[in-house]
Amino acid sequence: MNRAHALICSSRWWARTVARDLLPWGLSRLQLGDDVLEIGPGFGATTAVLAEHAPRLTVLELDPGYCARLQRRLDGRVQVVQGSATEMPFPDDRFSAVLAFTMLHHVPAPELQDRLLAEAARVLRPGGLFAGTDSLGTGTVFRLLHVRDTLVPVDPDGLPARLLGAGLQEPQVRRGGRSFRFRARKPPAVGA
Repeated sequence: MNRAHALICSSRWWARTVARDLLPWGLSRLQLGDDVLEIGPGFGATTAVLAEHAPRLTVLELDPGYCARLQRRLDGRVQVVQGSATEMPFPDDRFSAVLAFTMLHHVPAPELQDRLLAEAARVLRPGGLFAGTDSLGTGTVFRLLHVRDTLVPVDPDGLPARLLGAGLQEPQVRRGGRSFRFRARKPPAVGA
């Protein structure tokens, strides 16, 4: 993340926007269950809100510096794990929900984004939920925030097919302003 992007993502303004707008819209009418994984939390604006609502919350963050910051900030309320979302260090079928907020466009290639989607499906319990939001990748300000930063926008129109290809079902994508939200489920266990 470049310096300007980091300043915004660590700001009080962004924390208020996340709590007031992003999470309520992104998680509208969803039940997360008892064991939630958030991938790519960065500075933790979404994590701080989720920690108040999820009975058990684990975050997976690639950057060791962000992991240390999250551990200090959240003071043991969340399990912080350093690792890649394309090779998650968790067993199959563990989580009731996997969440990703405004981070998919930071994954440096579509193939790696697809690997992340497949890993999310793998670590979900049968019937578990994969959900989140991302930016459409449009607008001058958004692009300027990503100068010398990873920016690989996800096409919301193509995302349902990618979610199905990852082994998920019932994909839904809805646009709102300069963002979109998505959700899909892991198929239930055979015979369930």
